[in-house]
Amino acid sequence: MQNLLDVNNTLFTVLGYDMSLIELVATISGGIAVWLSTKENVWSWIIGLINVVLAFFMFFQIQLYPDMFLQIFFFVTNIIGFWQWKFPKASEANAINELKITKLSVRNFALLSALGVVGTLIMGTFSSNLHEIAPKVFSIPSAFPYMDSFTTVMSIVATFMLIRKKVEAWWIWLVVDIIATYMYYIKDVKLYSLLYFVFVIIAAFGAMEWTKRYLKQQEA
Repeated sequence: MQNLLDVNNTLFTVLGYDMSLIELVATISGGIAVWLSTKENVWSWIIGLINVVLAFFMFFQIQLYPDMFLQIFFFVTNIIGFWQWKFPKASEANAINELKITKLSVRNFALLSALGVVGTLIMGTFSSNLHEIAPKVFSIPSAFPYMDSFTTVMSIVATFMLIRKKVEAWWIWLVVDIIATYMYYIKDVKLYSLLYFVFVIIAAFGAMEWTKRYLKQQEA
């Protein structure tokens, strides 16, 4: 089992790039989960659990510690998200009795964005010192502590928005995915970088699709 989760355990090589089983399965499950989210498919949360567990072990091995901690949050929110979408209050239900798409007020969006910036500074400082705080666990310094912290914190913000089916979630994901694409490429998990490049496209599609669905709901 340990070998299967080892990021250095090569499953096959493509164009000189060594692909591990953990990266391959994490990539595929993550891609399916995000695509299903754009279609408002509630099972996206369940498939996302597979991605979350595998990503946790992968990020630990490549020293992206804020991303690693983020997976614990994602594990819990995937379960909450499934429940919120599948069993909404009657006043929040759409035509098929699942949670309907809504928008944030300008005030709440600005507040969440500000909290994201503050959270980035706090987590960035913490992660940059992890190898000194717990050297036996984190023997290598965190890679890109502030950049990684930004994507981590804003992913949390976007996830809460997604749980409540807020249109703005996809715009936050778009920014996060662009930065993450670059970061994973530099850390040499290139398939995961490619996945996040695909996520950039999906996030743009999700923003347009959910906006269209929101406007259609308003007209009904």
